[in-house]
Amino acid sequence: MPSLRDIRRRIRSIRNTAKITKAMELVAASRLRRAQMRVTAARPYAEAMRALMAELGGIAPSGSEALHPLLVQREVSRVGVLLVTPDRGLAGALNTNIIRRGTEIILENERGDVQAVQVVTVGRKGQDFLARRGRELTATFTGIVDRVTYDDVIPIARVIIDSFVTGAVDRAVLVYPRFVSTLSQRPEVVQLLPIEPPQATETEQRQRLDYIFEPDPQSILEELLPRYIEVQIYQAILETAASFFSAQMVAMRNATDNANDLVQSLSLTYNKVRQANITREVTEIASAAEAMAAASRR
Repeated sequence: MPSLRDIRRRIRSIRNTAKITKAMELVAASRLRRAQMRVTAARPYAEAMRALMAELGGIAPSGSEALHPLLVQREVSRVGVLLVTPDRGLAGALNTNIIRRGTEIILENERGDVQAVQVVTVGRKGQDFLARRGRELTATFTGIVDRVTYDDVIPIARVIIDSFVTGAVDRAVLVYPRFVSTLSQRPEVVQLLPIEPPQATETEQRQRLDYIFEPDPQSILEELLPRYIEVQIYQAILETAASFFSAQMVAMRNATDNANDLVQSLSLTYNKVRQANITREVTEIASAAEAMAAASRR
C-alpha cells in the first residue's frame, strides 16, 4: 500500500493538472464562440457561390469544349489531396479521425489505376503525421488555422490550381473536418478540381432565373472560378478551427471531470490509509501498555 506522502503528492499533482485542463477548457470555449461566428457568417457566402455555380453550369452546351481550364475533364492518372487539420492536439479523436480519412483517400487512389498522389497539407498535425511516414509533400502551410484570413488562403489555392492547370494532377480533393455541433465534427471529402457545378436543389430549380452575362461567359469564369476554389478552402479552414476548439473544449472538460473523480478516489484511499495507520498505532500503544502492566505485576 502506498504511503501517505506518496498519496498526498499524487493528489497535489492531479489537482494541478485539473487546474490546467480547466483553464484550457475556458480558453477553448471563448475561442469556439468566435470560430462559430466566423463559420456562421461565411456559410451564406459559400452557399451563394455554390448556387451561382449551379447557374453557370448550364452555360456551356453538353459535349462542347470547356470554357475554362479548371472545368476540363481528363482521364485521372494523378490525384492531388489537400488535407486540412489543426495545428495542435489535445482535441480528443478529432485529429485521428480526419487524418485517418485523409489516409484512406490517399491509399484508395494509390491502390487503383492512379500512378501517384500529391499531398498538400494545411495544419501541423497532418504535416507531421505524413512526414513521419515518409510521404513527400508538395506544399505545407502551418500556423494559419486558428486565425485564418482570406489572404492566407490565396497561396494555397494557387498551388492547387497551378498543379491542375499544368497537368501535375488530374483531380484534386479537399479533406477537412466539418463542424456539425459542439459534440460532433464529421470528416468531409469534397472534389475541388475539375470544378463540377453543384446540383441545384428543388427550391433553387423553382427559383431559377434567366441571367444575362456581361461581358461574356469566358470572362466571368476567368474571374469567378479561382474565387470559388478559394472560398471552398477558406470555408474548410474555418470549419476546421471551429471543430478543433469544440473538440478541445469537450476533451478538456472530460479530463477535468476525470481528474476530479480521481482526486476523490485518492482522498478516500488517503483517509483509509490514515485511519489504518492510526488504528495500528493505537493498537501498538495499547499492546505496549498491556505488556508493561503485565511485567509490573510480576
